Amino acid sequence: MASSTDIGTKSVPVQITEDEAAVYDRQIRLWGLEAQQRMRNATILVFRLKGIATEAIKNIVLAGIGKLIVVDTEDVLGEDLGAGFFFRDEDVGKKRVDAAKARIESLNPLVKVETISEPASLESESIRSLIAAVDMVCVTDWDREGLIRINTIARELQKPLYLGGTYGLIGYIFCDLLTHDYIAPDRSNPKDSTKSVKNTIVYTPLAKALNHSWNKLTKRQTRELNPAILFIILASWEYQSRHNGSLPDNLSAAKELGDIAVSLLSKADVNKQALPTIPQDLIDTMTTTAAHEISPVCAVVGGMLAQDILKALAAREAPIANFFTFDGSTGGGTVSRMGLS
Repeated sequence: MASSTDIGTKSVPVQITEDEAAVYDRQIRLWGLEAQQRMRNATILVFRLKGIATEAIKNIVLAGIGKLIVVDTEDVLGEDLGAGFFFRDEDVGKKRVDAAKARIESLNPLVKVETISEPASLESESIRSLIAAVDMVCVTDWDREGLIRINTIARELQKPLYLGGTYGLIGYIFCDLLTHDYIAPDRSNPKDSTKSVKNTIVYTPLAKALNHSWNKLTKRQTRELNPAILFIILASWEYQSRHNGSLPDNLSAAKELGDIAVSLLSKADVNKQALPTIPQDLIDTMTTTAAHEISPVCAVVGGMLAQDILKALAAREAPIANFFTFDGSTGGGTVSRMGLS
C-alpha cells in the first residue's frame, strides 16, 4: 500500500545547486534561473494515473519540479498497458501507483515522488488536506461532478488547477489558474523583441465556464473556434451523469448523445448558422472510441498539459485560457474562452 508520510508539511524553499543547474542548463537558458527555481520548489498533486497523466508526469518530472504526489486507488488493468507506459504485463492486478512509482522516480532522481492508493484519500476532507499542502493540482479522466467538486475545493484554498482527459480520439484541457500573472514579450512593439511586459489573466471555475454564452460571437468567429468538439465533450459529461458514470461506448447511445449536444448548443446560444447541430461523424467517433485510450492522443494532450503546467509555474508566456480541445481525427486543437471576460 502506497502512502505519504509528510504530505501535510511544506518543504523549506531550496536553491538550485551547481549540479542541478548543469542538469537543467538548457531550461535555465530558455526560462531563466528564477523560473527554474519556482519549478524546483513546486509540489504538484495529480489525481488518476491513466494515459494523459502518464505523459504529463513524464514531462514535468524531467523538467525538474520539486515534488510529485500521485493519487490513484485503482489496479492496473490489461487495457492500461497501451497508453500507460509506466506499466508492464506483470503489473496487471497491482495498484497503479505501486507499479509506476519506481519508474517515475527513475526519470529524474532529483524529484521526490509520493504515491497514495488508499480509497479514503478520495473523500472530501482528505482531498482538501492534500490540496492545502501543494502548489498546483491536476485532475485527469474524471467525471464532471468530480471535476467541479475538486475545482471548488482548490478555489477555496487558492490553488491553481488543471483538468484534462481523453475520450478515444478526442481530448481536452481546462485550467483555472485563479488570478495569474506572467511575463511575455511586448507584442505591441515587435521591433524591440527584448522588451517584456507583465500580463494578468483572471480565470473562472469550471462550474461558471459551463454556463458560458456564445451569443456574442459572429458566424465566422464561431466557425473558426469549431465548438463542435467542445460540445461533444460536454455532452459526454452529461451522458455520464445520466448513466452512473458510463461512457457512450456504442452506436445505440449515439441518438441520446446527439440530442444532449444539440440541447447544450441551444442553451449556450451558439450561432445556428455556424453550427446548427453536431456532425454525425463526430457523434459516431465519440460513441465508438470514448471508452478507449489511444496512445497518440494521450501523448499530444498530455504533452500540452505538461507544457502548460510548466509555463504557469515559470510565469513565462500566456497559459491556456481556458478550455483546449483536441480532435485526433484531424490533429487540430482549439482554445475557447469559457466564462472569461
